Amino acid sequence: MANRIEHNADQNRFEIYVDGALAGYAEYIESNGVRDFGHTVTDPDFRGRGLAGQVVKAALDTSREQGFKIVPSCSYVAKYVESHPDYADLVA
Repeated sequence: MANRIEHNADQNRFEIYVDGALAGYAEYIESNGVRDFGHTVTDPDFRGRGLAGQVVKAALDTSREQGFKIVPSCSYVAKYVESHPDYADLVA
């Protein structure tokens, strides 16, 4: 089964599922057209599979599509943006 990524707007986070199980998420606080990504989590049972990168990429792509800027407060999101300069324009 493929990984599935969902935007859970009620919880202010993007979630990644593996075989139906929640494997990780990227949380944000939204205000005035900006999403401040403060925390990225991968369940220990699912680490080492590149899931954090997948969920952060989806979160950034969706934020761009919806017209949001981002603040990479989470160190993982900050490193992701730094290593993928095509997302630099999203930083508020």
